[in-house]
Amino acid sequence: MSNKLNILFLCTGNSCRSQMAEGWARHLKNDHIDVRSAGIETHGVNPYAVFVMAEAGVDISHHKSRHVDKFTNKKFDYVITVCGHAHETCPRFPKKAKIIHIPFDDPPMLAAKFNNKEDKLDCYRQVRDEIRVFVRTLPESLFKFDLFVKCFL
Repeated sequence: MSNKLNILFLCTGNSCRSQMAEGWARHLKNDHIDVRSAGIETHGVNPYAVFVMAEAGVDISHHKSRHVDKFTNKKFDYVITVCGHAHETCPRFPKKAKIIHIPFDDPPMLAAKFNNKEDKLDCYRQVRDEIRVFVRTLPESLFKFDLFVKCFL
């Protein structure tokens, strides 16, 4: 039996933020976390996300965009929504997963105001780095969140 936490990162299309989070968790926390990512919809993996993750030494080029319905019967300890839409429409998980919302900016939306590819990529790099900072705090930050919630129940 594994002592790893089972975590699902969830976003709208499973194309960018959740893919980055899954990539970082596999890269940085593979000994402690069994991770998956999914979307409320499937949009395919964003090529800019693949590019900026590769720049940081994390290969997500083999990732596939998966629908959350594929995972609703899997036991997760935590489902971490990384965008508002996913948080608002998050399905129920029958195995009592704790749902936590950690919002990150949407790189395609940030990049939309730029015409230059490098400026667009900088938007993706910014979010990539913010997600890396968060993933580095796992799993300890989840335990602290649990203690915080228990104090207010």
